[in-house]
Amino acid sequence: MARYTGPVCRLCRRHGEKLYLKGERCYTPKCSFDRRPNPPGPRPARRRKISDRGLQLREKQRARVTYGVLEKQFVRYYKEAIRRPGVSGENLVRMLELRLDNIVYRLGFADSRSQARQVVRHGIIAVNGRKLDIPSAQLSEGDTVSFTPRGVRSEYYKIVQETMKSKNPPSWLTLDLNGMSGRLSGLPTIAHGESHIFNENVVIEYYSR
Repeated sequence: MARYTGPVCRLCRRHGEKLYLKGERCYTPKCSFDRRPNPPGPRPARRRKISDRGLQLREKQRARVTYGVLEKQFVRYYKEAIRRPGVSGENLVRMLELRLDNIVYRLGFADSRSQARQVVRHGIIAVNGRKLDIPSAQLSEGDTVSFTPRGVRSEYYKIVQETMKSKNPPSWLTLDLNGMSGRLSGLPTIAHGESHIFNENVVIEYYSR
């Protein structure tokens, strides 16, 4: 499975804002963006104005990096979003939010999406009681996410139990602290402030040209 393996703090510096790709570390003084907010590489002699196309590209890259999706897969999401009925931008946001690794992150079972992807790949996450180790799997309303029996016996499960009380999942997810499980009680929409990470209309315009 192809994925980005370079320094993620460099991506935050490139986009000029915190993307919270390292979880809790991004909230501490150790955050590389707080120490070096300037873009990586040599500083340009003069600052050039960014074109409209450049701004669209930057927004698309920010969305792609935040969810940990490579370009080829992101294009597939766009094509599926415009094929489905309804508003294309909302469809794109919904598909990204309904990825299994994102749900695991949103529930608080992982500190970042990259960690959630790793947890899913290790086979300790179950959907509707059955193990599912595909991070890009699309979930549906009513699905339940929990730990597998092997996951419950792991040391990671004990660590998550201690940190779950400080987590605050979005309104379309229902968290059961006692059972260490979560349920999709609704579908993410742009109306949910927690799901609005990027400007979906700008991304649609970028690919529509």
